[in-house]
Amino acid sequence: MSLDIARSIAVSSLMNTQVQISVTSSNISNADTTGYSVKTANQASVANAGTGAGTVITGITSTVDKLLMKSLIQADSALGAADTSNNYLDQLQALHGSTSDADSSGTSLANTIAALETAITSLSATSSSAALQANAVSALDDVATQLRDTSSGIQELRGNADQAIASSVSDVNDQLQTIADLNAQIKLAAAAGQSTADLEDKRNTAAQEIAGNMNISYFISSSGDMQVYTASGQALVDSTVHELSFTASSAVTASSSYSATSSSTLSGITVNGVDVTAQITSGEIGALLELRDSELPAAQAQLDQLATQLADSLNTVSNTGTSLPPPSSLTGSTAVTADTALDASGTVRIALADQSGKLVSSTDLDLSSYATVGDLVTALNGISGLSASIDANGHLTIASTSSANGVAINEMTSSVGADSQGLSNWLGLNDLVTATGASDFAVRSDILSNSGLLQVATLDSSASLTAGSQVLSSGSTTVVNALYAALTDDISFDAVGGLGSSTGSFADYASTIVSAVAAKASAAEDTYTAKQTAQSTFASALASQSGVNLDEETARLSTLQNQYSAASQLIQAINEMFSSLLDAVQSVG
Repeated sequence: MSLDIARSIAVSSLMNTQVQISVTSSNISNADTTGYSVKTANQASVANAGTGAGTVITGITSTVDKLLMKSLIQADSALGAADTSNNYLDQLQALHGSTSDADSSGTSLANTIAALETAITSLSATSSSAALQANAVSALDDVATQLRDTSSGIQELRGNADQAIASSVSDVNDQLQTIADLNAQIKLAAAAGQSTADLEDKRNTAAQEIAGNMNISYFISSSGDMQVYTASGQALVDSTVHELSFTASSAVTASSSYSATSSSTLSGITVNGVDVTAQITSGEIGALLELRDSELPAAQAQLDQLATQLADSLNTVSNTGTSLPPPSSLTGSTAVTADTALDASGTVRIALADQSGKLVSSTDLDLSSYATVGDLVTALNGISGLSASIDANGHLTIASTSSANGVAINEMTSSVGADSQGLSNWLGLNDLVTATGASDFAVRSDILSNSGLLQVATLDSSASLTAGSQVLSSGSTTVVNALYAALTDDISFDAVGGLGSSTGSFADYASTIVSAVAAKASAAEDTYTAKQTAQSTFASALASQSGVNLDEETARLSTLQNQYSAASQLIQAINEMFSSLLDAVQSVG
């Protein structure tokens, strides 16, 4: 073998070792870099006319198990969904508070209702007590406030979820563009014979970022492109990027909803005009959609049923009573017109009483005589000392024409509509609370500002009344006891929001709601722990298979340094041999 060939072999060894040292050093420095896979400088021998001519680096590659990577991608989606659900349901549980059977230390709505029961019980002993009336109204206001606050908190969570969807969609679009850019770079590098391993690592990392936000499928085409699709095959990255489109709502309320088939107040997610919302079932976005459109509305529906039935029960009782002194006017809460049909029977008693509760005058009306609300208004206006009208909001008002007198009603045998409600209750003339749901549940404003208007008295139902006689009694417990019964007696609750139908008191139902939320939060935490373990297992397996082992790479670097030193010494020896040979030739000459 000539010295030229020997030196060529030594130089190739030196250069190849330099490349291997560079690759190994990069592996060590990137040991903690997310998504980085260990790189290998592949070396091959070179033969010339059957004779060894050194070595050459054929490429720098990494080995990533494709099936393991796909499993990790799926685990990322599952963990993203579990983490998000766990976070939001934990906040939902905090909104509902905690219960305590041993004492009154609980913060839940069930405890607040129990406190109202206690206040009503105290009032029943001395219904004329102004202080106890104030306590009862305050306790009811606490219930109303907690209902509104819990409802507001649920809608705030939905609003947060809606905004988070927008943020996650933006992140997904950024990563889709990153994959498309890396696809182009990988093809250029491959065409130039350069390594694409680092670019492929970055592309895999981008795919994992997308998977954390939504479930996807992908494959690597024959040209080296990564093509990404939704679960049902809608292209996100092929020859170009197909971005997700989503518009966050400026405000989310209990009436806000999303539907793929009808008009919506909340946005779905589209790709090229195609609604793909239903295809996103995992990842952070999948969980956020489930929370915004199903889980949290279910919690609101449960709360609304509690609020509306509580309002109905309390108002049914309050409309059988009156305050003492009686109010100068009563205004209904039910919207009517003069033409509204009055499907009614039985009698109702309307009375004027002075501030001490003594009768001024009274009239019993036979409701079967009136076909419409307008007919009833005409009859009321025919009673001396009274005026009646329907205001601009469609509410019937009955007022005393003298400031010295007030209006009192006894529903007697009146029965209106399919539900056979008493007339006062049907019109909402003496409601205690107002509510269309939990979001607007409130103690009637005038009662809240003046607890003396609390309906704790009843109008005498005797067959005949005498002017000047006491027809409103301050010590009556009839209405107060009925209020307590309304709170504590068993009533039926429909199946709603994932809860089955049940029978119990309002405090019982509130406890059921709190328990159901707590169970969901606990299950979400367990699921998160399981998904975190699964994702960690796949990540560890992939790291073991393609990650950097510092011990191995450090040992390799030491070996390569020895190889580099040996190649350098070989080149030095060959150079010395060349020098000696040149000296010998010159001396002969």
